[in-house]
Amino acid sequence: MTRHYLFLQGPHGPFFGQLASALADTGADVTRVGFTAGDRLFWPRRHRFCAFTGATAEWPSEFTKIIAEIGTTDLVLYGDTRAIHAQALVLARQAGLRLHVFEEGYLRPYWITYERGGANAHSRLMQIEMSEIDRFLDENHAEFPNPPASWGAMRAHIFYGAVYHFTVLALNRRYRALEPHRDISVAREAGLYLRLLLLAVPHWLDRVIATARVFRGSFPYHLVLCQLAHDASFRSHADFPDMGAFVETVVGGFARSAPGHHHLVFKAHPLEDGRFPLRATIRHCARAHDVAGRVHFVRGGKLGRLLDGAATAVTVNSTAAHQALWRGRPVKAFGRAIYAGRNFTSEQPLSEFWANPTPPNHAQYRRFRQFLLATSQVPGSYYTSVGRRKIIRRIVDLMRAETDPYDRAKRGKTATSRQLFSVVHTAN
Repeated sequence: MTRHYLFLQGPHGPFFGQLASALADTGADVTRVGFTAGDRLFWPRRHRFCAFTGATAEWPSEFTKIIAEIGTTDLVLYGDTRAIHAQALVLARQAGLRLHVFEEGYLRPYWITYERGGANAHSRLMQIEMSEIDRFLDENHAEFPNPPASWGAMRAHIFYGAVYHFTVLALNRRYRALEPHRDISVAREAGLYLRLLLLAVPHWLDRVIATARVFRGSFPYHLVLCQLAHDASFRSHADFPDMGAFVETVVGGFARSAPGHHHLVFKAHPLEDGRFPLRATIRHCARAHDVAGRVHFVRGGKLGRLLDGAATAVTVNSTAAHQALWRGRPVKAFGRAIYAGRNFTSEQPLSEFWANPTPPNHAQYRRFRQFLLATSQVPGSYYTSVGRRKIIRRIVDLMRAETDPYDRAKRGKTATSRQLFSVVHTAN
């Protein structure tokens, strides 16, 4: 049977269009539903494009109509929590479609995530026990290299984000009936991306000074791995109403429980754009709890060096926690994530965590990481030409396979050669 892949929204940039062309080369049919002018911009003209210009309430019935009319067999999307995707996934399951979900890499920035059915707290990983993972690894003696020291594709990510949002701002007239999945206007979001590009140098200088202040100090410090306030994992898989509540919990717990000579360092997400006043909120909480001199803010940048010197790490459910666990740092996670529990993260309340933190089962975590590299983590980047080629070389066969990577691993059929899972040394 000829497969027909229906694409919804993807990462900013040309990745979904190039993937569709690669799938079409196998003889498959490809179609995309576009919700914005930005979706149209990056989709090849030779492939079918269906513009959805109705209101959000009309989407479920329109989706059902589209998949029936074109004979859809597979649904392809990026992220599974925005409303149009969540609704489509429910209906696609009912229709028996194969579900391909892409996300940023659990072990980012050198890998992307590909799963069937769902990602993050909706991932099938949440139901896979360590005993199953251990059994697979015992039968497949694969060694996977560590990530390189160089950075990934953040500049390209910001560039494509700016292009996408300015296209939407200028050309989106016919799509205005659809409610955006963000709670700010397109103009505001486009302006924030432009601001990131224009302030790259001042932000770099601010980061260098703040990082040097931490490294020059002789104090022990605890690292807070911040996420974007609008991040899907934070909003869908955490119990905090907003980022301010998380900051208050962490700073208040630090003030009450951490030793008096310890410091707290908030590390912002590299794409932190100021839509939530993170820095001001941290400063306000630190003053309110009388620990302003012991709380620091670092804007983006590389995480490795800060983690190397950190005593512990705290987060909601950031994928950056993988870097802390890989280094053997005690981690306190407040949200639902694939790494939470499993003897990796601490179940202690903050008062006990900072006084006497429970370290992770490091050997077990490294095996978990090996399993990720053998299944859902694909080398490459959505945002660079080299990175996209690396993904597409592998992903087409993964998508065409009858079983998903986790099923093949459990059956002992996943390829595990060192060459196949080699790290992307040229992601830029």
